[in-house]
Amino acid sequence: MSTPEGPAPVPPPTAEPPARGHAPVRRRPRGRTTLIIAAAALLGIAGGAAVGYGIQAERPPTPPAALSQPGLGYPVKPAARAPAPLPASEDRQVRTDGDLRKLLVDRPEGAQKTLVDELGLDDGWEPLEQYAERYKNPQHMFQALAEGGLRRVASTAWEQGEHRKTAIQLIQFRAGDRLGASEHFDGQMQYMPWGGRGAGNSGHAIKGSREGRYFLYPVQRKEGYLPLYEARALAVRGDIALNVSITDTVPIREKDIRTLAERQLERL
Repeated sequence: MSTPEGPAPVPPPTAEPPARGHAPVRRRPRGRTTLIIAAAALLGIAGGAAVGYGIQAERPPTPPAALSQPGLGYPVKPAARAPAPLPASEDRQVRTDGDLRKLLVDRPEGAQKTLVDELGLDDGWEPLEQYAERYKNPQHMFQALAEGGLRRVASTAWEQGEHRKTAIQLIQFRAGDRLGASEHFDGQMQYMPWGGRGAGNSGHAIKGSREGRYFLYPVQRKEGYLPLYEARALAVRGDIALNVSITDTVPIREKDIRTLAERQLERL
């Protein structure tokens, strides 16, 4: 007995070769389509702008708005004006730019003007070299004052009784150079507490002055001479440095030097 035969096996499919004469199809690279679209859009915008400018150029110009429009008028109240200048009696700079000698305090009643050959005072103006001679190192002081912009020195001096002598100097520096007066004052103040007879003497504040001070020195005694007492006051006001000194053979009251310095500051 024979076994029945089944269907014949089907051979596996084989890929057909491409038809002769036809090239394989290539795909377009990615991104190229996007670039084409963007370029077209850019050309469209540029073309539209050109057409718009052309139309605008053919139109007549639009006149500007009138300047006289409501609501643009001047304010009802006038603008604030600069304050009126101070009168000469209240303007310190006007007074100090004038005759500085007129700002020196008056001599007390009964006092006599100091002889010219003693302090070199004649017309009230004291030369720079003469003022520098009052210091221990005149050459250094002369140079410091000249470099600091010294303008002039107004002085007055008088005598009271047998031995009391008083002298006042207003040392003014060039206009606008207040630093010169301050530097001169600071230099003297640095010396006062430490130099010579004033060692350890910090002085006392002068009323009406932020930095001004007055000093009472210890008595000087020398064989064959009367004792020497001395008081001094220093202050600065604007471009003017103030120097007041009193010498006597008897003790000097604190009130005498303080009151005289305050009176002189009031005149400035």
